[in-house]
Order: sequence, then C-alpha cells, then structure tokens
Amino acid sequence: MPPMTPGSPSRFAWLSIAAALATMALKITAWRITGSVGLLSDALESLVNLAGAFMALAMLTIASRPADEEHPYGHSKAEYFSSGVEGALIVLAAAGIAASAVPRLLAPRPLERVGAGVAVAVAAALLNLAVALVLLRAGRRHDSITLEADARHLLTDVWTSVGVVVGVGAVAATGWLRLDPVIALAVAANIVWTGVGIMRRSVSGLMDTGLAPDERRRLLDTVAPHLAGGLEMHALRTRRSGARKFISFHVLVPGEWSVQRGHELLEEIEGDVRRAFPRVTVFTHLESLDDPRAWDDTELDRAGD
Repeated sequence: MPPMTPGSPSRFAWLSIAAALATMALKITAWRITGSVGLLSDALESLVNLAGAFMALAMLTIASRPADEEHPYGHSKAEYFSSGVEGALIVLAAAGIAASAVPRLLAPRPLERVGAGVAVAVAAALLNLAVALVLLRAGRRHDSITLEADARHLLTDVWTSVGVVVGVGAVAATGWLRLDPVIALAVAANIVWTGVGIMRRSVSGLMDTGLAPDERRRLLDTVAPHLAGGLEMHALRTRRSGARKFISFHVLVPGEWSVQRGHELLEEIEGDVRRAFPRVTVFTHLESLDDPRAWDDTELDRAGD
C-alpha cells in the first residue's frame, strides 16, 4: 500500500470507516433500548456504510497508483468499482430492512424507553452529518466519485435517521404501533433510490462519459485564443476516468509551417489546458490545412479507411 499523504483521499476513507463503526454502535444501542424496527433499519444501513467505506479505501488505494506497463492510463477507474459496489450494498441493505419491517407490520410490538433511544440516534445522526460534510468537500477537492458517493450515502443516512426518530416519536405520541414498520419501509425505499443512483453514475463512468457541458465550454474557450489567423481545431474527444480527465484533439495549421513552429503552438495550447483542468492528460495532433486527408479523421474511425 502506498504511503498516504496528508489530505489524500485514502485518509478520508479511514475517517468514513471510523464514523461507520461509531454510528453503527450508537444505532444498535438505540435499537436495543427501544426495540424499534425503524432504528434497527437505521443500524443496518450503517453496516452498509462500513462495508462501503472499506471498499472505498481499497479502491482509492488502487486508484492512487501511478501508471505502469500493464495500465498505461493509470488506475483511476477503480473508483467506479467502489461506488458501484456501494450502490449494490445499499440496495441489499434495503432488502434486509424490508424483511425486518414486514413481520412487525403484521404483528406490532410496543416500544420501550423511547426518549433514551431517540437521544442516542440523534447523536449518531449528528456524527454522520459532520463526517458527510467533510467527505463531500474532500470529494470535490480531489474530484473523487468514491468520496462523493460515500458522502451522499452518509447524508442519506442522516435523513433516514431523522425520519426514523420522527417515526418513533410519533409512535410514542399516538400509540399507533404500525407506524414504526411503515417508517422502516419508507426508509428502505429511500435507500433503494440512493443505491440505484450511485450504481447508474458508476456505470456511466465505466462507459467513458465525456466532460460535462460546462467543462467542454471551458475547454473551447481555453483553446480559442490560439486559433487566430485561420487555424482550425477538430476531432475533439474527452472522457473522465475517476479523478483524471483525458482530452484529445487535432490542430490544423498552414502546410508551410515548420515542425518547430507547430510544436511550439501545441505546447502552448496543452499548457493552457493543463492549467484550466487539474489532473488532465492532453493529446494533440498537428495537421496541415492544405492536406485534404486532414479532414477525413474528424470521427472516431477515420473516413475512407
């Protein structure tokens, strides 16, 4: 395992693991105190948080490895496996919650020591909220889908806890025992929605999705000043791979230009693109405006071959 630098993504994965262990212990305590199946569902989701955090740590460690002969484009796509597995675990947890709630819906049981249980659950929710905000900021700073997915999951857990606490309080206030399993089933549905969303985003990343529209506009604005005097740019292709971005395009210049002059132009363009986009790999190709063949390769597969 490579050493972790201060502020590295792996460091925040350890924070997520610690938070999952702490909140799971608190929520299990709350469930044992009250006997609430809603609080049990909340505890089961924290178990998923823990599994997801360990998966995130493993994949972030792999993603941070430098490119090698077998993986010349690096290992950053490992992050998509982490978020995909976490999404699947979330859906699995929802199934477990539903399995616990349905029997209680059919045969309700009274809750015990609601005040103490709710206090413990609120403490767990506040801890999750604090860690989620830290992970969300770190995910945006490091452009990490793994940390962002972990943060979104924790934020969902916070809202789940709020719903469960409200449900338990409503049971205590109204005496309607079936409200507890109904809340648990609502929690399960919310968890499924979150899990499916995370899995869809992971699949999108594995399918080599291009840059977002606003990023593409920023790229074109960065290159435009270099295209004065009739120079052209085409065959633009972009993709994301975890925190890394890949950009390639062709620049067309007059045929009488020297190799050195064309090379210097590409160096200037690539330098500006790298300054505009952190963690980017840029591929450029120089072509002649005077050669008709230069216009045959604007698509992914070169025309006429």
